[in-house]
Amino acid sequence: MPDFLILDSNKKDSVYNVNNKNSSNFRDRFNDLIYSFQKVKVKDKVTFFRLLSTMINAWLSLVKAMKVLEKQQKKGNFKNILSRFVEELNSWKNLSDCLSIFPNDFSDAEIWMVKSWEKTWQLWTTLLELAIQTERIASINWKIKSAMIYPSFIIIVVIWVIYIVMTMVVPKLLEIFWERSTLPVSTQRLIIVSEFLSDYGIFILIWLIILYIFVFFWRRTPDWSYIFDEYFMKIPIFWPMVKKIALSKFARIFSGLVGSWVSIIESLRITSEAVWNEVYKQRILLITEDVSGGIKIWESLDWDKLFPDIMVQMIQVWEETAKLEETVIKVADYYDEEVDNLITNINKLLEPIIIITLAVVVWFIAMSILEPIMNLADMVSSQ
Repeated sequence: MPDFLILDSNKKDSVYNVNNKNSSNFRDRFNDLIYSFQKVKVKDKVTFFRLLSTMINAWLSLVKAMKVLEKQQKKGNFKNILSRFVEELNSWKNLSDCLSIFPNDFSDAEIWMVKSWEKTWQLWTTLLELAIQTERIASINWKIKSAMIYPSFIIIVVIWVIYIVMTMVVPKLLEIFWERSTLPVSTQRLIIVSEFLSDYGIFILIWLIILYIFVFFWRRTPDWSYIFDEYFMKIPIFWPMVKKIALSKFARIFSGLVGSWVSIIESLRITSEAVWNEVYKQRILLITEDVSGGIKIWESLDWDKLFPDIMVQMIQVWEETAKLEETVIKVADYYDEEVDNLITNINKLLEPIIIITLAVVVWFIAMSILEPIMNLADMVSSQ
């Protein structure tokens, strides 16, 4: 074969390889960008803490254990995070330093618990405890969301069906009536509602979307978040659930931090960020100020409506005996069970309320349509 053909063939292969490599690099960078917007799943975090704890307990080095986890992880944001962990650990960084690089995926409580124990030979126990805590907190959050999904879905379907009936079915049925003044009051009101939804239904939907976006961003500001949580906690149905969830998270996270030898003041500060309720957050920060001034925690909480007597007594026992894991953590378990029972009761209560409401609405629409028809039939029969 002529030399120039061989040269051209090599150039062609070279160009192809370069283009293929560039396209591959671009695709990898694009995928990394997409993955960067994804938060680490709770399931992946729990598995990460458990497996890392097991491997460290088996005297596997932290770098080697992280490499094993990185190879086993499928493509995604967490795989990129584990790859970064391997790089940082090879640069003689601590595990807590690695976790702090990703504050959106790993909380301050997790970072501080790891930091407190990574210089000892008991890091594996902390990682195992983190897995248990993460799993329990995620379980409560999942139960709350799942409890709200079914009623929310039913309500949306009911509203959509009523809208279709009022804008498409009712106008057709009422076309047979010419004189509105002779119609029953209920039918006249039904016509008014039907015309209003037909004329302004799309504007109402747009307004609701704008209102939702406004509340979503408004809720994230600290001042308005406090106002929102304060008024939300005054609703009789939700107040017990919000209170018990906040107390469960407070007890579980606070006991985990103090049990990991994190200072009381630092533990309170971190816990205030983790309760996810602005009212409880501000109250816990006030406790931090009291403790800094020499006041005991149970004395600061005494007679406080946000913290029940049983929790205050448990904290008092802990401050006198220094056995936090055996006292406060029991409160967290107790409130976890209370939240489960409360969610079950709310679901049982919401179902009949939704059914009764739907029955009343359907009855009103049916009677508003049937009443003038029956009156018209009586008039025809009397003639």
